[in-house]
Amino acid sequence: MDFKEILTITMILFAVIDVVGSLPVLLDLQSKHGKIQAEKATLVSGLIMIVFMFIGEQILNVIGIDVSSFAIAGSFIIFFLAMEMILGVKFYKEDTAATASIVPIAFPLIAGTGTLTTLLSIRAEYKVENIIIAILINLVFVYLVLRNTYRLENILGVGGINILRKVFGVILLAIAVKLFRTHAGV
Repeated sequence: MDFKEILTITMILFAVIDVVGSLPVLLDLQSKHGKIQAEKATLVSGLIMIVFMFIGEQILNVIGIDVSSFAIAGSFIIFFLAMEMILGVKFYKEDTAATASIVPIAFPLIAGTGTLTTLLSIRAEYKVENIIIAILINLVFVYLVLRNTYRLENILGVGGINILRKVFGVILLAIAVKLFRTHAGV
């Protein structure tokens, strides 16, 4: 166990997961589906990250998908979430909050293609136990944000949320384009 390595991995994952930047999406989903099941979303996203870190590339290879194609598919999901935020057009029409806690919160928002491809990359550089500790540290932070979306909404107010929704919608759109360009070779 190397504290410096854990800190480095934690910061990398924190930047990629960007749960604070996802707050407008979370608030939007919360307004559509009611209370977000923070425990469920956190556990499922953690499970996805840890399993994918160990067998993700093999799973993708078995079904004939390379990491780039996986990232491009994720870029489309992020693109549509961004369009919802910017334009107010609804593409995602799930009925239950239980399902919303898994898709799109646990996947692809928290354990999305950026996070999963990052895990595949850092696994080659860092020790597995340090990566798992860094994942757990990030999951604590994810849980706290998911658990406190109502409080954060009260602090920001309606106007603040609308501004954040538009700004982060554009940021999400840029991330989607970057993911697409990087992995499509455009």
